[in-house]
Formats: sequence, C-alpha cells, structure tokens
Amino acid sequence: MKLDRLLGITMELLTKKRVTATELASRFEVSIRTIYRDIELINQSGIPVASFSGTDGGFEIMDGFFLSKQHFSIDDFSVIYSLLEGMEGAVGGKTFTSLVNKLSSLQPALLDEGLQKKIVFDMSTSEAEKEVLPSLLAAIDQSRRIAFTYINASGQVSERKMEPLNLLWEKGTWYLDGYCLLRKDNRLFRCSRMTKLEVFDETFSPRSESKSPIHAPEQGTNVHLRFDLTAQPRVFEQFPGEYIFHGDFVDVQTIFYSKEYALSVILSYGTMVEILSPDELKQDLIDKLKEIRKIYF
Repeated sequence: MKLDRLLGITMELLTKKRVTATELASRFEVSIRTIYRDIELINQSGIPVASFSGTDGGFEIMDGFFLSKQHFSIDDFSVIYSLLEGMEGAVGGKTFTSLVNKLSSLQPALLDEGLQKKIVFDMSTSEAEKEVLPSLLAAIDQSRRIAFTYINASGQVSERKMEPLNLLWEKGTWYLDGYCLLRKDNRLFRCSRMTKLEVFDETFSPRSESKSPIHAPEQGTNVHLRFDLTAQPRVFEQFPGEYIFHGDFVDVQTIFYSKEYALSVILSYGTMVEILSPDELKQDLIDKLKEIRKIYF
C-alpha cells in the first residue's frame, strides 16, 4: 500500500545525502511520476524534502530536520509513521487495516493501546533480520537478558550475552544497541549477523553506564562493485539497501571491514563482478589470484 512506500522513501532520504527519482522508482517499482507525487505528500506531512535539478540532482532531507541522520530507533519510526498516517488520512487515503495486521504479526504487543507504537516494517528487513527482530523487541519491552551467536564483519564467531536496550536502523540495516556482558560495555550488533538467539527469563535494570555514548561501528573501506544480471537475485539478498539496478547491470556501494572478507565475497561471484573502486582492492584481488594460480601451476 501507499503508506509502506512513503515510509520506505522517507527512510531512504534519512540515510542518504541525496537520492534520485530514478533510483527511488527502481527501488519501489513505480513510475517516476508516482515518486514525485509521493515526495509532495511527504513534504506536506511535515518532513521537509528539498529537490535539486541537474546531473547531480535529486531529493534530500533539509538540514536541521528533527531526527538524526545516523541511527533511527523504533520510536523515531513511530514519529514518521504518525506524520505520514495523518497526511494520507487527510487526503482520503485507504484504511490501515492491512498494515496493522502485518505489524501485529511481527509484534502482537502493537495491538495494546497502552503501549507506545513500536514499528518494524516488513519492507525494511532482510530475511536474516526477520528471524530475530520480533524476539528482540519482546526482550527490549520486558527488559530481559538475551544470548546469541555473533559473526562479525571479519567472519569471527563469538558467543554473547547482552542486556538489550534499543533497535536502531541505519542505511537499510537493523542494529541492536545494548550492554554486552562479555565486553562490559555498550555495543552495537548487526541483527542480520545474529543467530541462535535465546531470551532468558531473568530481567535487568538499565545500567548507569548505558547513558554513555555507544560505540560506533568500526571504520571500514568503501567499495564500489558492478555485477552483471546473472548475479542479480543473490546481490539483492546480500546487499539490501546498497544496490542500484541500472537495467543492464547492478551497482553496489558498500563497506567492508576487512580486506580478507572483501576478497572472499568478491571471489565467490567469479566473473559476475567487477571492482570499480578502490584501486587498492583491485590490486589486492590480482595478488590473491596470483597466489591461487601458484597452487595449480
């Protein structure tokens, strides 16, 4: 329905400096004219979107908007939802029964009017995230400790026990913010890398340490990859929110946190991918291919 798309467009605008009508039309499978109408509705709802023309034109959220452009909590999404819901109702939009049913299937507590709305959008989650998000929301609401297996960006596996505090959304990915009992400090964990999640009966009270700034994700290398269409289904699944479909090829701009992991991903696509940048990674791939060649010749 339209509200799903309006929410999706708003999240794209909040996490990218600028996005074009063509990119949005491709992402949400509608016409460019529809995107322009949606942007107008978003503007009217109170979320200020600026439009720029020219070769580097597009749409972007005006500076100074009330939400941070870095991380978005579930409560932040409630604010966005309320704005867009009110606007669509004002212009005679359809009822929200379908959306409510979809949300309540993810988190039954949404049907309790005594609780603040906590929204998880089906269209904003990957399959891996859908496995853990409902349980994480329940653990956060009930202040229950959790345990899970975590695979970091370098492929290292660890067992974690945590006091979950909030779910944050950044650049198309959900993160869990909370106090890690292993590291004795606040940490962010990417939800799609969490498996074997277990929610304990034991509860906790927020620690004073949790008021300190959370650790930002470690710095990585920005990589621009180009895939041919034979890799399209896997690319869309592996890089949600990071790809642009151009018709004849798919571009991905993502971040890798270790050279070894980046090379393993790129090699797994064989001849279906080309590194456009950075040049250092191209040379690293050539060197790796030489090492592989030595094994057989």
